[in-house]
Amino acid sequence: MKAYIFPGQGAQFVGMGKDLYESSLLAKELFEKANEIIGFRISDIMFSGTDEELKQTNVTQPAIFLHSVILAKVLGDDFKPEMVAGHSLGEFSALVAANALSFEDGLKLVIARANAMQKACELQPSTMAAILGLADEVVEQICAEIEEVVVPANYNCPGQLVISGSIEGIDKACEQLTAAGAKRALKLNVGGAFHSPLMEPAKVELQAAIEATEIKAPVCPIYQNVNAQPTSEPAVIKENLIAQLTGAVKWTQTATNMIADGGNEFVEVGPGNVLQGLVKKVSREVQTSSASLA
Repeated sequence: MKAYIFPGQGAQFVGMGKDLYESSLLAKELFEKANEIIGFRISDIMFSGTDEELKQTNVTQPAIFLHSVILAKVLGDDFKPEMVAGHSLGEFSALVAANALSFEDGLKLVIARANAMQKACELQPSTMAAILGLADEVVEQICAEIEEVVVPANYNCPGQLVISGSIEGIDKACEQLTAAGAKRALKLNVGGAFHSPLMEPAKVELQAAIEATEIKAPVCPIYQNVNAQPTSEPAVIKENLIAQLTGAVKWTQTATNMIADGGNEFVEVGPGNVLQGLVKKVSREVQTSSASLA
């Protein structure tokens, strides 16, 4: 079965989407529509801006969403998913690509999400750290024993888990996880504690926007971050999208479940190839590739 997977924040690069814009009239129309909705020419920043401009949350998230969704749209009849999933932000891309959300509504939700997350980051200094070489259970246990806010946030692949929380909580966790045998406990250069309780203000803000948006049944099951389970039920999709901001991204579990359900060909749609590498670490048996117009 063919599974399409959509990347999240961090996959951006200067020049992303330029080939699409220049080679497809549909892509050009969608980029121009996005510029109009956003209120500035995000396409110019994507194609020829600086790394710094592209790193701003209010640019990064819509930029990755646009690259992924427009590529899926341009593929046309070649885009035939039997299952889809997206990593964090990528879940919104997956829903638009699978026709559960309209392009315009998806983009508006991503903009609202980026702005809400930015505000939540400014309310309390917080951060994230990548923990390499420890079993998930060990990381979970050590985080649970720390009094400050610190939780598992991204289950990326076996032996790679990102934790999220207050700066003090992350510092303590990194110290204890290193003592417990982690190969690395690396603080990330991010502006906030994504997928943790510290995103509650963003969740409250985004909840109203999600509840007011029409979501239809997708053309195939979507495996969502919060529980790694497939669903095609619009009400469940909404609940899981709302829970996603403060809940962990269960990517290891998602890839495991997709493979168990028959997924054997994973196509990454959007910038970069990070998700292909993570899926390969779950199973060497599956095929992985990047979506392309060629």
